[in-house]
Amino acid sequence: MISEHASPLATIGGVDAGGQNIYVAHTARHLASLGYAVDIFTRRDSPDLPDIVDWMPGIRVINVHAGPPSFVRKESLLPYMAQFARAVVDHAREQRDAGTPYAVCHAHFFMSGLVARRLKQALGVPYVVTFHALGRVRLMHQPHDEFPPQRCILEQMVIDTADAVVAECPQDELDLARHYATPVSRVRMIPCGFDPEELQPVTRSEARRHLGLPAERPIVLQLGRMVPRKGVDTVIRALGILERRYKLSPLLLIVGGESAEPDPRRTPEIGRLQSVADEEGVRADVQFVGQRPRSALRYFYSAADVFVTMPWYEPFGITPVEAMACGVPVIGARVGGVQYSVEDGRTGFLVEARNADALARRLAHVFSDPSIPRLLGKRARRRAFERFTWQRVARSLADLYAEVATAAALTRPAVAQGN
Repeated sequence: MISEHASPLATIGGVDAGGQNIYVAHTARHLASLGYAVDIFTRRDSPDLPDIVDWMPGIRVINVHAGPPSFVRKESLLPYMAQFARAVVDHAREQRDAGTPYAVCHAHFFMSGLVARRLKQALGVPYVVTFHALGRVRLMHQPHDEFPPQRCILEQMVIDTADAVVAECPQDELDLARHYATPVSRVRMIPCGFDPEELQPVTRSEARRHLGLPAERPIVLQLGRMVPRKGVDTVIRALGILERRYKLSPLLLIVGGESAEPDPRRTPEIGRLQSVADEEGVRADVQFVGQRPRSALRYFYSAADVFVTMPWYEPFGITPVEAMACGVPVIGARVGGVQYSVEDGRTGFLVEARNADALARRLAHVFSDPSIPRLLGKRARRRAFERFTWQRVARSLADLYAEVATAAALTRPAVAQGN
């Protein structure tokens, strides 16, 4: 696997540490359990990191020297990808010469796709790619994008030479066809997932006791990366409407950020959201929690009456599935993967992105009768287990890898030993 900016070893919740890190970590674990030996190439972003970490049985994390050994925003990483690619090719050549060549490469994000493309050119290793976000879709929602302007051209290059492209939801599949002319025959729709061992629900009363939360007050949860496109400001504005129009005062928990303490200096988005809460007159009803380890997340999910996610766009969105796995209904934006994981009216509700008024109406409906979140939550948990476990995801990926590797073995020309 290649995941240039999203290491499975990173602490989740920061600006560049979210769903991709979780995806890589969990799929690697479950692929190893199926018998794969997995190497994960990621960029060395700290001088304290060793070159190779034997992370788990069957899994190594290889920290590639490319650019400074410090944090670099993913928007600024492209100049280091040639150096990254050379290091990966050199390592893969050593693997081949030792008699253990890589059977297939799975690239994550477009820059990792460039590295996989170079690996295929040099050594004939077939590759599949999961973009996790597409540049042309991003530009529709964030016109002042800070990625290099050639991103979309590079994505097209990766798509054109990939052996298969993994779409995370039907919308992702549609976007690949519409914006990149990707043939349907080369796209495989495989969603993201959750780990039942990691996210076993606990009773609401126990979760609230564990977190020191009020036993009876309605609680809304927002959890994830603290960046503007996640639409947390819409959730806060909906809270203001709830209080003014519906005379409801739930507690809104906001989990995420760059530090355990919710520090606006470390996480500027928290400062902006605090200002929005002040504008709406709900500062006392909004609790910024800060970054929390994944081992604590099941308590936050289980403590909530409803989970809310209102991104402007979302290639998939792992947190809604995690909430569903804990038996919590989800109110989400009608975008990307959220509209696939959430069944409108059955496991939660869908509303238009950036529409605080519509979100407030749905929240008022959920809080109007205690039986509503209970029923929606039961259905949500059932759907999560039926469709979205990492074990199911890994098996689907393994099937795809086998197809790609077999096809490549039948069609590739012999690669010169001197390459």
